Amino acid sequence: MLETTVNFLNALLWGKLLVYGLVGAGLYFTIRLAFIQLTYFKHSIKVMTMSRQGCESGLSSFQVFCTSMAARVGAGNMAGVAVAIGAGGPGAVFWMWLIAMLGMATAMVESTLAQVYKTRDHDNQFRGGPAYYMEKGLGQRWMGMLFSVFLIIAFGLVFNAVQANTITGAMDVVFSVSPLYMGIFLVITSAFVIVGGLRKVAKVSEIVVPIMAVAYILIAFVIVASNIEQLPGILMLIIKSAFGWQEVAAGGVAYTVAQAMQSGIARGLFSNEAGMGSAANVAASASPNPNHPASQGFVQMIGVFSDTIVICTATAAIILLSGDVTSGSDGIKMTISAMTGHVGTWGGAFVAIAILLFCFTSIIANYSYAETNVLFLSGNSRKVLPLFRVCVLGMVMFGAVAKIDLVWNLADVSMGLMATVNIIALVLLSGLAIRVINDYRDQIKAGKVPEFDRSKFPELQEQVSEDIWPDLSPNEAEQIKS
Repeated sequence: MLETTVNFLNALLWGKLLVYGLVGAGLYFTIRLAFIQLTYFKHSIKVMTMSRQGCESGLSSFQVFCTSMAARVGAGNMAGVAVAIGAGGPGAVFWMWLIAMLGMATAMVESTLAQVYKTRDHDNQFRGGPAYYMEKGLGQRWMGMLFSVFLIIAFGLVFNAVQANTITGAMDVVFSVSPLYMGIFLVITSAFVIVGGLRKVAKVSEIVVPIMAVAYILIAFVIVASNIEQLPGILMLIIKSAFGWQEVAAGGVAYTVAQAMQSGIARGLFSNEAGMGSAANVAASASPNPNHPASQGFVQMIGVFSDTIVICTATAAIILLSGDVTSGSDGIKMTISAMTGHVGTWGGAFVAIAILLFCFTSIIANYSYAETNVLFLSGNSRKVLPLFRVCVLGMVMFGAVAKIDLVWNLADVSMGLMATVNIIALVLLSGLAIRVINDYRDQIKAGKVPEFDRSKFPELQEQVSEDIWPDLSPNEAEQIKS
């Protein structure tokens, strides 16, 4: 019964609503922002280089970037890419690329709004995200509560089960470690980090994420370089399969355009989270540099690009260059098999360790997203956090021993419901977001270091506290020169 209901909801959400909603929203924001993900790509990288400075109330933009990447880079990048290719063929990779490019503009909008409407919790730390801009910007607390419930289910519970499931699958295949024992290990190590709250998560992510991402990209680069003569053919296979022009040679399986689109968009969103509203929760925790809401949007655009265009493509290249694209829905086994085929038996061990690090950091970052929304629902009361942490750790244990297909399908449903609510809010608030982003770009064009002046946006006078974003005097505004 549960499986039937989950499959029905997935077919409705991913077969119809979100395919059009995500692509449509991304295209709308891309056009309204004049292809900002392309025209300001270099500027986004420049902002990243200035992102290590934070303050007592907020994390640095680099810490936020690493925390959001910790959540993004995980099962979706390694097992999820394999699942997408297994279900939709090589063409699914094309649709992952497309949703990532459009999603960069969506991430720009949602992260900017998260910064505009951020607030302080009882520890004087910045908090925010979709629930907050739904309540403050739209005046619809019920909508923020609905989003929070979906996010808590998705990130606090289901997604952490997915990450644990992927870890135990990899460790079982490569090292024959019992899922039960691996689950106990994950519960203990996760508990050690999450009891420290958002700052502890950010510190761990800042150390682990860059190391593991660079190592994985380097090994993928070596594999691609070793098979460089096959690369043009692989790229053509992806394009042809995306539009149903190619019957996959291995087994003669023909994939439809709908299969490729559904698999690619679903797995692409699971991986890069653009439009889902999840990364916006941690984006609000930053003290951005320059001190303008849009600057954090530029940082988050690089996060989407790095996750899908770089890391997911690396996994896709490893799998497609192996020639095996029809080995079923067990994604992590497909990825391990492909890596082992390229570099020998040590490749499986490398993937298993990478999965352990990728997915563990995803678990702790997912918790941080959920924590912000638990506090939103509880009115910033921290009394509920111990019980919530027990529930999170319980789902980690459940995921370690659960059936993979049902866990992935539950993840798709909860993610789809989150994304649906968030996209509606983003469209309704897009006018303000675009004006804020244009204000940033106007200051850049005028040779100024962007600084946010709340007085330029009359509607924010009642919605945003002056201690978050103050009104600047004419003299202060004039003095902000590059």
